[in-house]
Amino acid sequence: MEILRSVGWFLVAIAILVAFHEYGHFWVARKLGVKVLRFSVGFGKVLWSRKGADGCEYALSAVPLGGYVKMLDEREGEVAPEELHLAFNRAAAWRRLLIVAAGPAANLLLAIVFFWAVFVIGQPGLRPVIAAPPAESVAAKAGLAAGELITAVDGAPVATWTQLRTLLLEAAVDHKPLTLSVAHSLEDASSRSVAMNLAKVRIDPEVLFVDLGLSPFQPLLDPVLAEIEPGSAADQAGFKVGDRILSHDGEPVADFGSWAKWIRAHPAVVSIVSVQRGGTTLTLKPLIGSRKEGETQIGRIGAGAKNLPGQWKKYETDDRLAPIAAVPAAFAETWRMSTLTLKMFGRMFTGEVSVKNVSGPIQIAEAAGFTASIGVAAFLSFMALVSVSLAVLNLLPVPVLDGGHLVFYAYEMIRGEPVPEKFVQMGQRVGITLLVMLMGLAFYNDLSRVFSAFKF
Repeated sequence: MEILRSVGWFLVAIAILVAFHEYGHFWVARKLGVKVLRFSVGFGKVLWSRKGADGCEYALSAVPLGGYVKMLDEREGEVAPEELHLAFNRAAAWRRLLIVAAGPAANLLLAIVFFWAVFVIGQPGLRPVIAAPPAESVAAKAGLAAGELITAVDGAPVATWTQLRTLLLEAAVDHKPLTLSVAHSLEDASSRSVAMNLAKVRIDPEVLFVDLGLSPFQPLLDPVLAEIEPGSAADQAGFKVGDRILSHDGEPVADFGSWAKWIRAHPAVVSIVSVQRGGTTLTLKPLIGSRKEGETQIGRIGAGAKNLPGQWKKYETDDRLAPIAAVPAAFAETWRMSTLTLKMFGRMFTGEVSVKNVSGPIQIAEAAGFTASIGVAAFLSFMALVSVSLAVLNLLPVPVLDGGHLVFYAYEMIRGEPVPEKFVQMGQRVGITLLVMLMGLAFYNDLSRVFSAFKF
């Protein structure tokens, strides 16, 4: 059921994003005097269509993973003499350039609208109060301590861990040092500046906080189990809801977080755990499970503790803006995510960013389903990020993508003559090869993630 829900939300997201992208081409083409023959959401066999008063066919096609705008063009079929002036290939180079650029521009505009809605609706998050950094970590060397609140990065205000993550990733991509504004605690707003060097931090969203030594502060939880995942290591070892963890391997357990931290650091290890169940003390011997996070195997036991009422309340926030204030913020966020996405692409080519960060349809579908289950703001934020990614990807100067066509038309405007056909054909072959390789890499990453989830 969860898989079907994820696929459903994935198709909704792709349909909206692609339809808007193609509508950008469609709208500008008609405004600039080029006749559009068909506007299709999806590609492949046409399932439904109708003719508009303008003679354009509006269609829904069988494969809902794309779309297209078919314009009148002598290269794709015979054109009546009286309609030659409406053909795309007869339009001036600057007109063709604007028509092609309109697709990515539409995605960027849509991202601005989505980000604006997210800022107005507000998105719940956790304040960036930090846990004790591991010894010798970047955060520890910078002098950060448990319970401190990060309030700004290089002067940019920070309200949640999500915002902090984006700003730190930007700085890591640029390999630049940064200055954090840090309050002593939530209760004590007295602030100080902390310099942090990111020169040796891996540019990878999955391990960025691990490399820095930053993690959310965890209120102490009573080591009483409130949930046991069926089939998990805890379930197989005989743990029950209500068990109080007394010790593991002779070490007393004062709170659930310390035990969970030890488990994460010891995958595939047999542990001797003493628990109190009612008035009886029992000894259980779980074989700790293992899962992969980035390049690291993480221990997992499949048990959770119960949060006390109100325990997290002071760490929670609902970051939102007034509608007017959200407008420049939405433009700024779209620009930030666009430049960050482009820089990440560039770092992949230099090897500084792992190609494992390339996501395929399976991972995107999972994200679509997950964010939709959280709420409207989370799903709109996901849509905005994917819309930005589509725009940036399409603007790359690769033949067969919009960016490749823009290069050809810019050349034509400068030289006064089109790019020689042999170079166009050669470029298209190279472009198709690159796209196939990118798609293959995305599917490989998806399948690797799926199969690694079954390793113990």
